[in-house]
Order: sequence, then structure tokens, then C-alpha cells
Amino acid sequence: MGNPLPRDPIADAQRNWEQHGWGDVAAPMAAITAIMRTQQILLARIEGVLKPFGLTFARYELLALLSFARSGALPMNKASALLQVHPTSVTNAVDRLQDAGLVVRSPHPTDGRTTLIELTAEGRTLAKSATAALNTEVFGQSGFGNQDVDQLIRILGKFRRNAGDFAD
Repeated sequence: MGNPLPRDPIADAQRNWEQHGWGDVAAPMAAITAIMRTQQILLARIEGVLKPFGLTFARYELLALLSFARSGALPMNKASALLQVHPTSVTNAVDRLQDAGLVVRSPHPTDGRTTLIELTAEGRTLAKSATAALNTEVFGQSGFGNQDVDQLIRILGKFRRNAGDFAD
């Protein structure tokens, strides 16, 4: 990352919003913009850690999800639902992971319409190594204090629930 800016551009944007008569939405605009910028920063950190493993975050998420499945395999449609991504995105990730020898596709044993995605031994090993690196280099050094993390989980969870992301 380059040199830090001398001032917070999001705070400047909030002041500009207020000066232009949009004071009632200036703080939410600043909060949403800050969330989006934070996402960019965190994704760059994650992608930097995963690059030596030959993974993107999307592919890592799929490997991690499969590593948590009891059998190491999931139907593609279930993986898509759990990752909250379009089935085409899962198909693309599976294509690349399969080309790398990290997953295999197989027919579901009882449902001929369903395709299973299964981790290979190499995929399981890579998922474990990548997770250890992320835990050490990103999640263990998040830049957020423990109380901040608890508040973020609560606030963002409430937002996601209210947006229809999940039901309690």
C-alpha cells in the first residue's frame, strides 16, 4: 500500500454531503463508503496471503467449505447457497479448482440431477495450509480490537438479517 493520505477522504465526503444540503444522509453515506473501503483493504490483504497458494478468496472459500463438510463433498447447488454466490460463480471456481487437481466432480449417488464437488487429498492439504496462513496473517492481525469485533459482528449481522440474508 502507498503512503497514507493526509486526511480522511470519507470524512471530507461527509462534510461535502452536509454542505450540499444532504445532511440527513451524510452519516449513512460515510458509513457505507467506509464499509466498502474496508472491504477493499481486507480483500487485498486476503488475496495477498492466498496468492502464493495459487488461490483467490472465492476459490479458497469453496475449498474451506468442502473441508468442513463431513464427507468432504457437497452438492454444487448447496455450495452455491452456503457461499451465497450465483451457481455460475461456483461452476467457474470448481472448473479452476478441478484443473488444479484440488477438487473432483462426481454424480450424486441417489439424485441423478445433482453433481457433487469433492475435495482431493491435495485440496484438503492446500485448504489447511491456506487457512493457517490466513489465521496468522489476516484474522489474527485484523486491526480490530476484541470489543470492536463483537460490535461489528452484531451490527453487520443485524443488517444482513434485516436485508433478508438469513433468518433466525
